[in-house]
Amino acid sequence: MSFRMDQFMAESAQMGIVEPKERIRQLAALSAGVEVDGNIPIKRYYRSGLEMVRMAHVYLKEDNIDWAYVLYMKFMTLFLEKILSHPEYKTVPADLKQQNQQKIKEVLPVAERLKVKLLEKYTKEYKQFLEDKRQEKERDEKRRREELEKAKALSTVSPSNLPQPSAPPSMLVDAEMLDRVLYPNDFPTDPNRSTGGTGLLLPDTKPSSKPAFDRTLKPSPTSVVAGSLRPVIVPTDTMSRFLQLAAKNTLNNVETCGILAGQLAHNQLVISHVIVPKQKGTSDSCTTMNEEEIFNYQDQMNLITLGWIHTHPSQTAFLSSVDLHTHCSYQMMLEEAIAIVCSPKYQETGFFCLTPSYGLDYISQCRQSGFHPHPKEPPLFMEALHLTLEDKLSIEVVDLR
Repeated sequence: MSFRMDQFMAESAQMGIVEPKERIRQLAALSAGVEVDGNIPIKRYYRSGLEMVRMAHVYLKEDNIDWAYVLYMKFMTLFLEKILSHPEYKTVPADLKQQNQQKIKEVLPVAERLKVKLLEKYTKEYKQFLEDKRQEKERDEKRRREELEKAKALSTVSPSNLPQPSAPPSMLVDAEMLDRVLYPNDFPTDPNRSTGGTGLLLPDTKPSSKPAFDRTLKPSPTSVVAGSLRPVIVPTDTMSRFLQLAAKNTLNNVETCGILAGQLAHNQLVISHVIVPKQKGTSDSCTTMNEEEIFNYQDQMNLITLGWIHTHPSQTAFLSSVDLHTHCSYQMMLEEAIAIVCSPKYQETGFFCLTPSYGLDYISQCRQSGFHPHPKEPPLFMEALHLTLEDKLSIEVVDLR
């Protein structure tokens, strides 16, 4: 259901030279690019829809009307059309559908007003673009005329009227000195000298038997997405506070998990809360329960789901096959969603996401459950490069157990 920020920005840049109404149509087409995965519980789509509207409200408040319009349109596309294909659609409670329909009624007029504003904005930008091109053309034509006039003026000047060049005093050479000038061929053979006849001395070096290779320049699957997602800001104390809460489970070799939630501000996703729901854990898995409590709390605090965090009490920090499937549902809802894995035994922390070029699609299409093997190449997950730790922020831990 997610769509790439870099894709949107690239298309927006190209739209700058497009006729305004066509630009609106392209935004609508981008908004329609939302898909529904029948393996993701339908209630999660309804939750994600509410969070989508929350983010749109923030963009609208910050006067980022392009993004606000796209998110409002995606919300309506999802719930007026795409959600009908979900196999669980007929099981959605009537009150949830009614709440959703009410939200659509609220969003529709807002999107229509934004469409008018965007058309005015794009028309103004398009007129300015045409004016800039006109002025640029005039400058080019003026420059060409001046060059032609200058060339014509030079062609009418008689060669006899041109001043004759004379060598400066410092450049006058005594003819008798020419016999004493040393040319490159006058020098004796020098093993350190190039044989190319240039007369340049070369350093005394021998070619290496193997070419130098900087391994830091080797491309990696992580390099292709650096900078393409909205930044996710994580308070530095998030991991220590969560490990304190999970200490009892860790001693008993039981995993603990929590939901990372926060808000959107100035196109950054800022994590402010770790919500720990009721759960059942084992040495290598953790299952949440009573998700409605999580949703209710997030509604009260106006929070967006930004990922999840869990411990590996006796293992290193990585994403297991079960973790990959768990995180897939988060990243399908929000492309920037992250997974934080804390390994107290090995004193390490991993900040991960599925590789957008391969892992996300592969896991979303994998129908196996429980622990099962996955191919190691190409990589299915990677370090979350769009994540930044912030010392000035503090996390709030909410324990619902």
